[in-house]
Amino acid sequence: MTTNRLEAFSDGVLAIVITIMVLELKVPEGNTFEILTPLLPKFLSYLFSFIYVGIYWNNHHHMFHAIQKVNGKILWANLFLLFSLSLIPFTTGWMGENNFECHPVALYGINLLVTAISFLVLEKSAIKHEGKEAIFTKAVRSQKKEYTSLFLYISGITLSFFFPILAVIIYYIVALLWFIPDKRIEKQLKNI
Repeated sequence: MTTNRLEAFSDGVLAIVITIMVLELKVPEGNTFEILTPLLPKFLSYLFSFIYVGIYWNNHHHMFHAIQKVNGKILWANLFLLFSLSLIPFTTGWMGENNFECHPVALYGINLLVTAISFLVLEKSAIKHEGKEAIFTKAVRSQKKEYTSLFLYISGITLSFFFPILAVIIYYIVALLWFIPDKRIEKQLKNI
C-alpha cells in the first residue's frame, strides 16, 4: 500500500485537532484589552499546543516522504499517534482553564509522553517494514533525540506535582528540540 491515504487522513485529523483547540478560546464580552487578561493562560496553552501539533505534522510529513509503502502495523501505529494527538485539545483546555495547576500540567505531560511514545512506535514499525537499507531507516538510525524527549517528559511529569511551571518549561524545551523539522530525513533524501 502507498502512503497517500494515510497522509491525507492524518492531515485531516490534525486539522480538526487544531480547529477544536482554537474553538476552546471563547470570545469575552467587552471591548477593552483588559478583559483579555484572564484568557492569557488559555491562549498560552493553545499557542504551545499549536506548536506541538505543528511539530508532529512536520515530522510526520517528513517521515512519510521517506517511507515508500505502509502495512497494517504502520496503519495501526499511525492511529495510535492520531489518538494521542486528538487528546491534546482536552489536556490543553484543562491546563489553560486551571492556570497551569499541578494536576492539569501533569496530565498534559502524560499526553505529550504518550504522543512521543506513539510516534516512536510508528518510527519502529516503519523501520521494521522498510528494512535496514531504506532511506527512512538510515535517517533515524540514531534515536538520541527521541529518547531524550521521553526522559524530559517523565522529568516534567514528576516535577509537575511540585513545580508545575518548571514542568511546563521542560515540556517546551522538548518542543524546541523538535521545532526545526527532522534534518536527518532531509539529508538522506538529498543523497538519493
